[in-house]
Amino acid sequence: MAKKRKRTLLDHPQPSVAVDTAVLTVLPPERTGRGDDRGELAVLQVRRAGGHKRGQWSLPGTFLHGGELLAESVARSLREEAGLGDDVVPRQLRVFDAVDRDTRGRVLSVAHAVWLPHARLAPVVAAAGGGLRLVPVGEVGPMPFDHPEVVAAAVAQGRAEYAERADPGRLLPDSFTLHELWVVHDAVAGHFASTEDAFRLRAVRLLEPSSELPRKPAVGRPARLYRRR
Repeated sequence: MAKKRKRTLLDHPQPSVAVDTAVLTVLPPERTGRGDDRGELAVLQVRRAGGHKRGQWSLPGTFLHGGELLAESVARSLREEAGLGDDVVPRQLRVFDAVDRDTRGRVLSVAHAVWLPHARLAPVVAAAGGGLRLVPVGEVGPMPFDHPEVVAAAVAQGRAEYAERADPGRLLPDSFTLHELWVVHDAVAGHFASTEDAFRLRAVRLLEPSSELPRKPAVGRPARLYRRR
């Protein structure tokens, strides 16, 4: 009787592994075009330069190379596609493994998410010559693969964290006013019903006074500055 051949890894399916990253920020009120004092939660999109789905807007992403760690692949995609430095360190979100998520074959995507201040992203987008854009999360429109689901998962995770902490995404500088914090929370939550005054009562327990001098406004008294606990 012939000896049964020992199975190797090559006898099993070899799906490709990709990484996709949702880069989230809050557009300041003056950038929303609405003329009010509310910000807008937005996501970074890149225009696909070549190959599959060329010209479509998507999240920055790439395929994992041999001998490369996931974190290295994410950093490479953000550097090459979005012009972001290696100091940007996204967190793993979850794996997207729908069998039909990519028409080219079996591809698993290890999705990541990162929050960055608008001031960090604005010059990068401006320098990209139309290859990057910031889009409100409610207006992302069609994107290839399951990228809308990646955005939805990243937003849900962020909302849960902002419900418990002052500024987990560090979208604000070290010192900020309660109004600036409210603008961020209001945008992340999708413009909740809570008034700014009600928010202040809940937020102060998450903060401590800042040692920085209050900023002098054009009119009225300087607003007190706070920092994260």
